[in-house]
Amino acid sequence: MNKTWLIIQREYSSRVKNKRFLLITILMPLLMVGFIVGSAYLSSTGTEQRKIAVIDPNGFFKGHLKNSQQLEFSFPNDVDTSNYKQKGYSDVLILPKFEGNQKVDYILRSKKSMGMMLQESITNKINSAIEDQMLQEAGIHQDILDSIHKSSQFAELKAYEDKGKSSKESNAALASGIGYASGFLIYLTMFIYGSMVMRGVMEEKTNRIAEVIISSVKPFELMMGKIIGIGAVGLTQFLLWIILITSLSSVALGLLPADIQHQVSSLHQNNGQFTTGMLQASESAQRIYNIQHTLATANWTLIISCFIFYFLGGFLFYAALFAAVGSVVNEDPQDAQSLMFPITMPIIFSYVITNVVIQNPNTPMAFWASMIPFSSPMVMMARIAYGVPSTVPYWELALSMLILIAGFIFTTWLSGKIYRTGILLYGKKVTWKEMFKWAFMKA
Repeated sequence: MNKTWLIIQREYSSRVKNKRFLLITILMPLLMVGFIVGSAYLSSTGTEQRKIAVIDPNGFFKGHLKNSQQLEFSFPNDVDTSNYKQKGYSDVLILPKFEGNQKVDYILRSKKSMGMMLQESITNKINSAIEDQMLQEAGIHQDILDSIHKSSQFAELKAYEDKGKSSKESNAALASGIGYASGFLIYLTMFIYGSMVMRGVMEEKTNRIAEVIISSVKPFELMMGKIIGIGAVGLTQFLLWIILITSLSSVALGLLPADIQHQVSSLHQNNGQFTTGMLQASESAQRIYNIQHTLATANWTLIISCFIFYFLGGFLFYAALFAAVGSVVNEDPQDAQSLMFPITMPIIFSYVITNVVIQNPNTPMAFWASMIPFSSPMVMMARIAYGVPSTVPYWELALSMLILIAGFIFTTWLSGKIYRTGILLYGKKVTWKEMFKWAFMKA
């Protein structure tokens, strides 16, 4: 055990003291914040603007076909399919004569193809205009229609998670975001740190360093030392990211103008309602309050604790397999790629399942995928974000953790037997069939 601890210390310190580790650890939170801000900026400024000329034989679409940020409708009399581009329009919309309820097609002519979302938006606007016209024909005036449309948009859904006699506000959008983020991080780190374990084993084998180390350390102790040491590096990096992101957020809030900070504080004290002396709270203050209020609906203590467990459990489960592959590879990188395929495919497939489970966390597939050790690290984190014990009962969480621990013990035992034989085997191309023979042969 003392020798394993020395290997863990060596693997951990050699990587943590590396300049690349420090650079990535510091830059990653900044890149994440920049990515979020950049995505929001691009989504607001990178939208396509279309100016559409409408040919309307019906005569009632003008005034009913509503403009939007991306779509501007005009009803010129001198525009057709031959000259709309010269007249300054990007598209020409030719509406048929709508008579009765029979389904008809409209034609959109463009020099450049229009995206699917914009086409759906035009369809919805046309159907809304037809609906308004039919209501007017039924005796409802346009002013009344507009008043009803405007005044009816006051309902806002708030979901609550029941916990015995009490309840707590929940947020599906936040749960989806947490599920996507945690699933992607675990997916990414399984590849990064799992491959790091494999490369470390391959380098020691090809450089013949392993022969020297094994003269004083058992192969199983060497494998475990490398796995735990590199896993500790990953955990350290995650904890530093959490601390840095939290600190950056606190600093950013502290740099806000004093009046906005006061407004945000007042909104928190009054559950988001404006007080008499704060009738003109700024949009920025309201937005900051909404973000903070939404984040407060999540049980971060449980989520972070479970994330650490499933990150470590998933890493240990797969890292043992990566170490086994590294021990049988000689100097040909193509051998490593072919042997990695059966390991990487379950990781990729688990991430695909996670994206489905985020939308439907209570299906039988979600339950079984959160129990199987190959997929449970990612899938269970997607379900936990929706609430414990409302979505994930305590017995499901405990059972998933126990099965993952048992899975890690099994893959470690299996990989240890492969590692013991493969680390000293040179000059032979090994297949998975031979590796299974080594794994299950009697010692």
